[in-house]
Amino acid sequence: MPRVFIDGEAGTTGLGIRERLARLPIDIVKIDPARRKDPSARQAVMEAVDVAILCLPDDAAREAVSLADALGPRAPRLLDASTAHRTDPAWAYGFPELSLNQPEKIAYAARVANPGCYATAAIALLAPLVAAGLLPPATPITISAVSGYSGGGRAMIEAHEQGRAPAFEYYALGLSHKHLPEIIRYAGLATPPVFLPSVGHFRQGMIVAIPLDTKSLGTPPEKLHDTLAAHYRDSDRIAVLPPEPLDRLEPEALNGTDRMELRVAPAAFGHALLLARLDNLGKGASGAAVQNLLLMLGLPEPDGTCA
Repeated sequence: MPRVFIDGEAGTTGLGIRERLARLPIDIVKIDPARRKDPSARQAVMEAVDVAILCLPDDAAREAVSLADALGPRAPRLLDASTAHRTDPAWAYGFPELSLNQPEKIAYAARVANPGCYATAAIALLAPLVAAGLLPPATPITISAVSGYSGGGRAMIEAHEQGRAPAFEYYALGLSHKHLPEIIRYAGLATPPVFLPSVGHFRQGMIVAIPLDTKSLGTPPEKLHDTLAAHYRDSDRIAVLPPEPLDRLEPEALNGTDRMELRVAPAAFGHALLLARLDNLGKGASGAAVQNLLLMLGLPEPDGTCA
C-alpha cells in the first residue's frame, strides 16, 4: 500500500483527511506525538513515505517543505493544505475541475497545493465563464460569502463552542483576505474582486454568492448556466442545478459530503446570482485533499467518498 504522512493531523483538516483515509487502501504513517514538532523526527517520517500532506500554518508548511528539500531524491511528494504555495508556479493547483488537463497535472506533480475553501467556490463559478468569454477579466466582481466557524482555526472554534462568539460577524474587512491571490489567478481575473467573507454560528457549511448585472454583460442567466453545466457535466463532485429564481438558501445542506452545488439564479432588474454551496471541511478542505491524493497515487475513488 502507498504510505502517507499527515503532518499536522491533529488540526481540523488533518482529522478530516485521516478519517477519509481510514476507508482506503493507504498506510497512514504516524509520528510519536511527543516528537510531532521535532524537525528531525518529521524529516525521518517524510523519508519513509510516498506522500506527505501538510496541514500546517503557512510558516510551518514552508519549514516542512525545507525539510523535504533536504532529503533530495529521498523526498516524498507533497500535498500542502496551507495558503503558502497556492500561487507558486512550481506547484500544481489542486482543483481538478479547473480544466480538462488539470487532473493529469495533479497526478504527475511532485508538489500540489490544495485550494482554499472560499477560493474553490469562487473559482468554480468564475473560471469557466471567464474562459468562455462571457465574463471579461476586468469586470468588477463582488464576492459575498458565509462559512461555518470550523474554518476559522482553533481559537474561533473554541470561542463558538464555549458560547463566547457572536451569532454572525464579518471579518477581513480590509478586503485583503488570503484567498484572493488564488481566486484572481485561477479564475482569470484582471482586477481583484471585492471579497466580503463572514462567519456564522454553525460548525460547517458554506455559501459563496457573486451578483452579476447580466443586462450590462449582455449575457442572459441561462447562457451562464449552460456554460457552467457543460464545464462540469462529467464531474461526480460538482453539480450545476437548474437556473431558477431563489428566495432563500441555507449553507448546511451538503455537510458531511465532498460535493459542491452551483447555481445561476435569475433576479430582478436584469441581475443574477452565481451561487456555490459546499461543506467547507469537505470539498473545501479535507475532501479536496483526499481527491488530490488519490490522483497523485493513481487510485480510484471508492464508493461513498462523495456521499
